[in-house]
Amino acid sequence: MRSGMFHYGGCEDYYNEPHFLEACFLCRKPLASNSDIFMYRGNTPFCSKECRQEQIELDESKEKSLKLSSSSSSASSASSTRAIRKSDPNKNSTPNKAVRTGTVAVA
Repeated sequence: MRSGMFHYGGCEDYYNEPHFLEACFLCRKPLASNSDIFMYRGNTPFCSKECRQEQIELDESKEKSLKLSSSSSSASSASSTRAIRKSDPNKNSTPNKAVRTGTVAVA
C-alpha cells in the first residue's frame, strides 16, 4: 500500500493553520516542547503565569463591562417606560370601575 492512500484530503487550511499549542495565545511567543505550558479555560495555552494572568484580567474586565452595560441599559429602558406611563394622561390607574375589596379565594 502507498502512504498517500491515507492522506487527509479535507480543508486546505487544515495544514496551513498552526497547532493551538505552538504559540502563546497572548504574546504569540513559540511554546517549546520541553517547557511548561500554562492552560486557561480548557484549551488556551500561555507561555507563562504572567501571560495567563493578564488574559484572565482582560476577560474579567470584559465580563464586568458587559454586565454593567446590560444592567444600565435595562435600567434606563425601565425608567423611560415608567416616565411614559406617568406622562400619559389617558391611562388612569383606576378608571371608572368598581373595585371590590375583601377576601380572595384562589383554587
